[in-house]
Amino acid sequence: MRNLSSKSPSSTVTIHVSGSLHEGHLSYLDQLVASAIDCALWPLLDLAHLAELDRVALKYLVGGEGRDFGIVACPNFIREWMQYEKDRCAA
Repeated sequence: MRNLSSKSPSSTVTIHVSGSLHEGHLSYLDQLVASAIDCALWPLLDLAHLAELDRVALKYLVGGEGRDFGIVACPNFIREWMQYEKDRCAA
């Protein structure tokens, strides 16, 4: 879990994610998210053009949304899969 320290994010930065998102991409994406937080910016992931992702990437999105970053413009199939995973973990 990231620590926003005493700096409260006053602005946002949008990170556009398109094409595919897989486990191998997550370290780079996580670096971008961490850099934004270090600069006291709230990272927003724009997933509008994300076409595919694997389960590890999905779990990264589910675990980080609202805690480490926000998600905007998420395709319905991803949002539905995220909700399914949340419901499954809660059961």
